[in-house]
Amino acid sequence: MNTVIFACKQSAGSSQIAAAFFNLMADPAKARAIAAGAQPAERVQPEVLATMNDITVSMTGAKPEQLTADLAKSAQVVVTLGGFADAPTVQGQERVEWPMVEDTAGKSAADVEKIRDTLAALVSGFVESHGWERPPAP
Repeated sequence: MNTVIFACKQSAGSSQIAAAFFNLMADPAKARAIAAGAQPAERVQPEVLATMNDITVSMTGAKPEQLTADLAKSAQVVVTLGGFADAPTVQGQERVEWPMVEDTAGKSAADVEKIRDTLAALVSGFVESHGWERPPAP
């Protein structure tokens, strides 16, 4: 099973959105995602939870996590968001940068929705490019 870490500074916004979408779109037998950050916040931003809830994506239990070297070593892929450059480097690990993704902190609900929609498209393309799509429901 492949592990993907979506990394940003606080792991309270964009990385949480990306991990939630990934875990919905990817076949759980092939890959899973974790959100992590260098300076994790105490909780996921309320605007993020509300924006995801608006599209019926529950993030119950989502919690910012510390991005440690050991956690980074456990992943096959690290995706950095918004120009976040503090993710530990692991030899041979795939690294992807999505610098165009804005931080959700302090943004209006409308701006968080735009970031959410951008991330949905990026994650969808990423899952498809790796062949990790969830099989159709029977």
